[in-house]
Amino acid sequence: MKLALYLIGITVLLFLLLNKASKGRVIEAISIWWFRVAFAFVILFAINLIASQFGLFVPINIVSGLLIAFLGVPGIASVITISIFL
Repeated sequence: MKLALYLIGITVLLFLLLNKASKGRVIEAISIWWFRVAFAFVILFAINLIASQFGLFVPINIVSGLLIAFLGVPGIASVITISIFL
């Protein structure tokens, strides 16, 4: 727990030391990443609705959401493939 607090504190301190243009780029990158994560969960929900009609279960959890947010279309294909074979 202490290690996590130290890492958060160091990250905030480094963020405060950035200039205005760099802060804008960092905030933009974080907001794009959170939008991708949110959209990944919407896609997971839609895939789960469609797959349930065929008797498949696609898990909606943080790992599959981050996988889709990070990989995009290959992430969707891998989550569907894993749900089919498992």
